[in-house]
Amino acid sequence: MYNVYIVDDEKDLLNLTKRYLIKEGYNVKTFSRGESAIKAINEKVDLWLLDIMLDGDINGYDIIKKIKEENAVPVIFISARDQEFDRIIGLELGSDDYITKPFSMRELILRVNNIIKRVYGNKQNNIKHYSNYIIDINKRLILQNENPISLTSKEIDMILLLLANINISFTREQLLNSIWGNDYFGSDRVVDDLIKRIRKKMPEFNIETIYGYGYRLIE
Repeated sequence: MYNVYIVDDEKDLLNLTKRYLIKEGYNVKTFSRGESAIKAINEKVDLWLLDIMLDGDINGYDIIKKIKEENAVPVIFISARDQEFDRIIGLELGSDDYITKPFSMRELILRVNNIIKRVYGNKQNNIKHYSNYIIDINKRLILQNENPISLTSKEIDMILLLLANINISFTREQLLNSIWGNDYFGSDRVVDDLIKRIRKKMPEFNIETIYGYGYRLIE
């Protein structure tokens, strides 16, 4: 699991970015001041997200200079200033990307994923987080508070399908075909039974019922 450190003095944005990156499967540590971030430079960090303008005496430029002195960790600059001069300085100091506020979280996630793949290879990040659950997609293992949850193969299939399509609605027939296959001739009530069992075992896995239609997992 990759470690992403974020430095930004806008605490609401800092917390929002952290939440989205955790859902994407990253370990995240945040700093609201440059002074505290500087102290963490020698920790195991795979990517830095740096705001340029920070409260205090240390700004993003100061931090990236220190990072590049110590190691070759990639850096994405985040700034409210969309000026070519700022972008050029960032590139000259060794930044790998530059994103201007305000930005969509999806765009940021795509940029983070792209840099991680480019720098560390094409190995997929197959650890996902949802609420207080940790989902290891490769191992088909789900943990809660570091304890494995006992799940059947069909339950895991359903969980992974919904997790990969958060906020997307599925009919019972679509879920039936996806989990049991097109050649299954039983009742679609097995979908309801499976969802019921998952809810019992994972009450914080927020599967919403769409009456007369089907189900979706809510973010």
